[in-house]
Amino acid sequence: MSGPLALDLSRDALKFLDTLPPKQFRQVVQKVFSLLREPHPPDSKLLKGAPYYRTDAGEYRIIYEVQGEALRVFTIGKRNDGEVYRHLG
Repeated sequence: MSGPLALDLSRDALKFLDTLPPKQFRQVVQKVFSLLREPHPPDSKLLKGAPYYRTDAGEYRIIYEVQGEALRVFTIGKRNDGEVYRHLG
Protein backbone atom coordinates (compact mmCIF):
# COMPACT_ATOMS: atom_id res chain seq x y z
CA MET A 1 0.00 0.00 0.00
CA SER A 2 1.57 3.25 -1.10
CA GLY A 3 -0.40 5.90 0.79
CA PRO A 4 -3.31 6.41 3.11
CA LEU A 5 -6.61 4.78 2.28
CA ALA A 6 -9.66 6.76 1.23
CA LEU A 7 -12.67 6.45 3.54
CA ASP A 8 -16.02 5.32 2.14
CA LEU A 9 -18.88 5.22 4.68
CA SER A 10 -22.21 3.64 3.74
CA ARG A 11 -25.49 5.43 4.39
CA ASP A 12 -26.21 2.92 7.16
CA ALA A 13 -22.91 3.72 8.87
CA LEU A 14 -23.47 7.48 8.57
CA LYS A 15 -27.03 7.20 9.94
CA PHE A 16 -25.81 5.15 12.89
CA LEU A 17 -23.02 7.64 13.67
CA ASP A 18 -25.63 10.43 13.75
CA THR A 19 -27.46 8.62 16.59
CA LEU A 20 -24.44 8.26 18.89
CA PRO A 21 -23.81 10.44 21.94
CA PRO A 22 -20.62 12.57 21.64
CA LYS A 23 -18.35 10.27 23.70
CA GLN A 24 -19.30 7.12 21.76
CA PHE A 25 -19.17 9.02 18.46
CA ARG A 26 -15.55 10.03 19.17
CA GLN A 27 -14.67 6.47 20.18
CA VAL A 28 -16.08 4.92 16.99
CA VAL A 29 -14.68 7.62 14.68
CA GLN A 30 -11.21 7.28 16.24
CA LYS A 31 -11.33 3.53 15.55
CA VAL A 32 -12.42 4.09 11.94
CA PHE A 33 -9.59 6.60 11.44
CA SER A 34 -7.12 4.13 12.96
CA LEU A 35 -8.28 1.58 10.35
CA LEU A 36 -7.16 4.00 7.64
CA ARG A 37 -3.60 3.68 8.99
CA GLU A 38 -3.77 -0.02 9.93
CA PRO A 39 -6.68 -1.77 8.16
CA HIS A 40 -6.05 -5.13 9.81
CA PRO A 41 -5.31 -4.52 13.50
CA PRO A 42 -4.84 -7.53 15.80
CA ASP A 43 -8.46 -7.29 17.03
CA SER A 44 -9.98 -7.51 13.52
CA LYS A 45 -11.42 -10.77 12.23
CA LEU A 46 -12.50 -11.93 8.80
CA LEU A 47 -16.20 -12.83 8.82
CA LYS A 48 -17.04 -16.42 7.86
CA GLY A 49 -18.56 -16.68 4.42
CA ALA A 50 -18.05 -12.99 3.58
CA PRO A 51 -15.18 -10.80 2.39
CA TYR A 52 -15.71 -8.37 5.28
CA TYR A 53 -13.79 -7.77 8.48
CA ARG A 54 -15.12 -6.81 11.87
CA THR A 55 -13.52 -4.88 14.67
CA ASP A 56 -14.79 -3.38 17.88
CA ALA A 57 -14.81 0.14 19.29
CA GLY A 58 -16.04 -0.12 22.86
CA GLU A 59 -19.55 -1.56 22.76
CA TYR A 60 -19.86 -1.10 18.98
CA ARG A 61 -18.90 -3.34 16.09
CA ILE A 62 -17.60 -1.98 12.78
CA ILE A 63 -18.02 -4.09 9.62
CA TYR A 64 -15.69 -3.09 6.78
CA GLU A 65 -13.54 -4.15 3.86
CA VAL A 66 -10.45 -2.82 2.14
CA GLN A 67 -11.04 -2.56 -1.59
CA GLY A 68 -8.13 -1.22 -3.61
CA GLU A 69 -7.15 2.08 -2.01
CA ALA A 70 -10.43 2.50 -0.10
CA LEU A 71 -11.63 1.49 3.33
CA ARG A 72 -15.35 0.79 2.94
CA VAL A 73 -17.34 0.83 6.21
CA PHE A 74 -20.63 -0.97 5.60
CA THR A 75 -22.30 -0.83 8.95
CA ILE A 76 -21.78 -0.04 12.61
CA GLY A 77 -23.89 -1.43 15.42
CA LYS A 78 -24.05 -2.73 18.98
CA ARG A 79 -21.64 -5.62 19.57
CA ASN A 80 -24.24 -7.80 21.26
CA ASP A 81 -26.89 -7.17 18.60
CA GLY A 82 -27.04 -9.52 15.60
CA GLU A 83 -28.77 -6.73 13.64
CA VAL A 84 -25.36 -5.39 12.59
CA TYR A 85 -24.86 -8.52 10.45
CA ARG A 86 -28.32 -8.47 8.86
CA HIS A 87 -27.40 -5.28 6.99
CA LEU A 88 -24.83 -7.25 5.00
CA GLY A 89 -27.55 -9.16 3.16
